[in-house]
Amino acid sequence: MFQVAINEWDIPLGSNPLHKVKLPKFNDKRSRRLEPGEFDIITSYCKTRKLAELQNVITLAIETGMRRGELLSVCKEYFNADTRTLYIPITKSGHSRTIPLTSQAAVIVKALNDDQKVYSKSIEGFMSAWQRLIKRTGIVDLRFHDLRHEAISRFFEMGLSVPEVALISGHRDYRMLQRYTHLKAEQVALKLN
Repeated sequence: MFQVAINEWDIPLGSNPLHKVKLPKFNDKRSRRLEPGEFDIITSYCKTRKLAELQNVITLAIETGMRRGELLSVCKEYFNADTRTLYIPITKSGHSRTIPLTSQAAVIVKALNDDQKVYSKSIEGFMSAWQRLIKRTGIVDLRFHDLRHEAISRFFEMGLSVPEVALISGHRDYRMLQRYTHLKAEQVALKLN
């Protein structure tokens, strides 16, 4: 701000008194994954309140690693049952993609009516429902986007390669994909036997 006042507004301050002050580096790296039992708590909450759509979006998030906007636009029209793939026409990057689905994800999409989206309400309605779920279940510090991290980490734990996971997640930069990967040592240990 001082530099703007000096350079742009011609305010005679001499020099910027904060020119040697360095801003702290912002660390936006999260490594939050589902803790044991949290998915069961979420499922129970949705089941007792008859929130099947919310449960389906959450399950699809974990099974596909799709972004929130991509998930909320999922409809049966884009599902190919023969190849068990889902076409995603609108993505954050602006590039459409087709992703393979797990059998559990395929069951959810296949069960939709022809003109039905996986979630029928607005994005705001979805976020309100998610925040209510987190508050009422007492789950601490879980953001919806953390489910994308969970999914991508699970894909690697299953043994999928970097290009395979990138195909599913839509990452074009493998370094960015690495930020989403938070492997659990216990899962890797099981693969070492």
